[in-house]
Amino acid sequence: MGATTCFFMNSMASEAHELARGLRRRDPDLLDRLVGQYHYRLFRYLTYLTGRRETAEDLFQETWMRVIERGHQYDPKWQFEAWLFSIARHLVIDLARKKSPLTAAVDLDEASDAPLAKQATETAPLRPASPIEVLMSREESARMAAALGGLPAAHREVLLLRFQEDMTLEEIAQVTGAPLSTVKSRLYRGLEALRERLEGLK
Repeated sequence: MGATTCFFMNSMASEAHELARGLRRRDPDLLDRLVGQYHYRLFRYLTYLTGRRETAEDLFQETWMRVIERGHQYDPKWQFEAWLFSIARHLVIDLARKKSPLTAAVDLDEASDAPLAKQATETAPLRPASPIEVLMSREESARMAAALGGLPAAHREVLLLRFQEDMTLEEIAQVTGAPLSTVKSRLYRGLEALRERLEGLK
C-alpha cells in the first residue's frame, strides 16, 4: 500500500471519528452541516418511498431527530449516509405498520427475492446500459418516474439507492439490513422489471 493511499485512508478514518465525536456531543454546527449536505438526497429518498411529499417532510424531520437522539450509537466504521438512510427507512416501515398492521403497506423487505440471488450473480449483468442511460436522462424523467412508481417497493428502493444515491451494494445492504445476495437479486429483478415497464411506456 503506497504512502498516498495510507494517508487518504487515515484521513477518512480521522474524519469518521471526528463525526462520531460530534454526534455524541450533539454539536449544532455539525448537525447543521449534515442537514445541508444530505437534505436533497434524503428528502428525495423519502418521497420516492412514501409517494407523498407531506409524509416525506414529516419523516425527514423525524429522521434528524433520531440522528440527534441516537448519535451516540453511530459507529465510525459505518458510512454515515448508509446509517442515515437506514434510520429513515425504518421510520417508513414503522409508519406503514401503524397504518396497516395486518398487511404489507410498504413491502420493503420482500422475501421472494432470495431464490433469484444465485441467478442474479451468475447470469445477466447487474447494470445493463439501457435502464441506466434512461435513468440519467433528464428528458426521460417523467417516464422514468412513472416506471419506477409501478415497481415493488423493495426493487424501487434498491434502484434508487444504487443509481440516484450512488451507493455500493455493500452500503445498500447496510441500509436495508438485507444480505448482499438479496440486494443483488433485488437489483437484478428491479432492472428487468424497469426495462419492461419503460418499453411498455414508449
